[in-house]
Amino acid sequence: MAGKELEFTIAKHIGDLSEPSDKGWKKELNLISWNGASPKYDIRDWSEDHSKMGKGATLTEEQLKKLGELIATI
Repeated sequence: MAGKELEFTIAKHIGDLSEPSDKGWKKELNLISWNGASPKYDIRDWSEDHSKMGKGATLTEEQLKKLGELIATI
């Protein structure tokens, strides 16, 4: 049985977290809406043309704030 296909929209590209790899993939932070739901922050590897996505983590506003606080302590 195949998994349910998810549709997504990049509501806002916030920034690149890494340069493209030798295969063209780069890690990005975006606001993404999955299947029309409210957008959430998403950290994920993307192909250059955004046609393919790698595994990632989707964060709420609160989780993103906490991540920022943790990074600031490094």
